[in-house]
Amino acid sequence: MTHPEGRRLLATGRQYFLFVVLPVLAVLAILQVGGGMGASAAAVQAPPPTASSPRPPLPDMLLLLAQIGVIVIAARGLGYLFRRIGQPQVVGEMAAGLMLGPSLLGWVAPGVTAALFPAASLGFLSALSQVGLLVFMFLVGVRLDPQLLRNRGHTAVVTSHVSIAAPFLLGTVLALAIHPTLAPKGVSFTAFALFMGAAMSVTAFPVLARILAEKRLTGTRLGAVTLACAAVDDVTAWSILAGVVMLVRSGDMNVPLWVTVVGSAAFAVVMITLVRAGVARALRGSVREGTLSDDGLAFILLLALLSALVTEYLGVHALFGAFLAGAVVPKEPGFVRRLTDKLEDVTVVLLLPLFFAFTGLRTSIGLVSGWEMWLTCAAVIAVAVAGKFGGSTLAARATGMSWRDASALGVLMNTRGLMELVILNVGLDLGVISPALFAMMVLMALVTTFMTTPLLDWILGDAEPAVDEPDPAPVLALAATRA
Repeated sequence: MTHPEGRRLLATGRQYFLFVVLPVLAVLAILQVGGGMGASAAAVQAPPPTASSPRPPLPDMLLLLAQIGVIVIAARGLGYLFRRIGQPQVVGEMAAGLMLGPSLLGWVAPGVTAALFPAASLGFLSALSQVGLLVFMFLVGVRLDPQLLRNRGHTAVVTSHVSIAAPFLLGTVLALAIHPTLAPKGVSFTAFALFMGAAMSVTAFPVLARILAEKRLTGTRLGAVTLACAAVDDVTAWSILAGVVMLVRSGDMNVPLWVTVVGSAAFAVVMITLVRAGVARALRGSVREGTLSDDGLAFILLLALLSALVTEYLGVHALFGAFLAGAVVPKEPGFVRRLTDKLEDVTVVLLLPLFFAFTGLRTSIGLVSGWEMWLTCAAVIAVAVAGKFGGSTLAARATGMSWRDASALGVLMNTRGLMELVILNVGLDLGVISPALFAMMVLMALVTTFMTTPLLDWILGDAEPAVDEPDPAPVLALAATRA
């Protein structure tokens, strides 16, 4: 060892002793001295907990992480299997959520369900799923291009209106028959019938757009008309549902009903006019360049949260505010693509499966027992298909579409998917529908979504639908979602 190296080692040793060893020895000395000290009498007595400051419950992180892991594995695994048989992945994820609940896992292995999903832990799972749902509804609003709601001709106008009116009428007729037995106690027929009509009228706009993209129906007249009708349907169904929420919550809200009605209408007008223009101005550079910075994303998310907060306070529902915030975001294709890329992956892969699982945990197929209940369930599915498929098909045919294209449009409009589950959970939370009817409606959502792809393949075959002008492919591509 050379002389300079020895001096460097010696200097390093002195520094290590001064700055590491001595502080460690000092800490040990302090601990030795303090170990013999006792707490004062006043400090020994801990102050009793007060009602004004209860300790909030904390989640069991080990259990919560295990729940999330199991849900994601089940959703991805079953989604993959359903993709292999030509179904959208969302159908497999919906089925996975149902299988994790009392309808399958709770029936086959009740001990496993009790250990993995104890009732005390579901509140935290629900909170996470609601966050995912808010982001998802915001993304639905982002993809809702106003151009889809106009300039689509006579066929789209008539078909979209009939595809709302027909299932809504049949849903209210069905409500007459099942209200005495399946409506919760104290729920008025008006609220129950309006909810059934809205639930029957909805179309799974994101799932439908994904099916159109996978079937290469973008750029066709069938695809354009179908997406326009679905957009109108969802806006109308959610508007009706907002009225149902206000009607049901009117007795429990912190604000009077007239404030809710006037305030909601005024807030929607302000969002569509002033806020929309302000957001476009604030994000002008990002919209022009098709980029989005972290600060811009934070601004948009805060807008969505604030909008959800306002609608929740007004007594409508936070989901309406999130949807409205997405609707006022600029629709420039590059910007929309960048925004959805930032938000979609975590939402679709992680958060939405939590919502499916939470829905499955609330769904007990065992409540549908006996031939009368199953007959009622079959009637619910039949009414849903007859109203949506039948009404859309006949309206499209009456406006000049061929029977093949009209039938394909009817099948596509009959797709309910995730949007139906969202509405059903709102209804169950409000107490408008009973758990038994909730289970029937969940089955209806699964059946009507599952039947879309095989029926569409059978109707269209190898034929190419007529091309629409102008080509709506960019809009459809933005509307498509992996959900």
